[in-house]
Amino acid sequence: MEFNFLAIAAAAVSALVVGFIWYNPKVFGTAWMKAADMTEDKMKGANMGKIFAMAFIFAILLALGMHTLTIHQIGAMGMVGGDLENALPSYAAFMSDYGTAHRSFGHGALHGFFAGIFVGLPILGTNALFERKGAKYILINAGYWAVTMAVMGAIICGWH
Repeated sequence: MEFNFLAIAAAAVSALVVGFIWYNPKVFGTAWMKAADMTEDKMKGANMGKIFAMAFIFAILLALGMHTLTIHQIGAMGMVGGDLENALPSYAAFMSDYGTAHRSFGHGALHGFFAGIFVGLPILGTNALFERKGAKYILINAGYWAVTMAVMGAIICGWH
């Protein structure tokens, strides 16, 4: 099983694309600005190049993590210590039988969505509570991450 850097890169780009759509004023952008107490003036003073570059780097890190959450065969590789050259023949037989099991866009999307709900939501929700943000803020941002992680999971798991 090889590591698909193209899928990782595509998944990282997808986070920016989903964000462009999700936070568009015609979708959730206006509601998010109100819930986040964000104004046009605050947005004008930002270094958008730096923000998008860092967002892309964070998306790559997330995509790398999604790789282990969506592709179950990583566990089999871990059982042989990652040393596939010296693995017993039973590893090759196992991978021959199950190497592509559950490797679909739908399966990756399902695991990505659940990761967004069971990992992203609690993290964002906890931060938002201490930042004194409301439920709308939490739901808009957690919704974005649930959808984004579903798309990322679909790309990473289904692209082989």
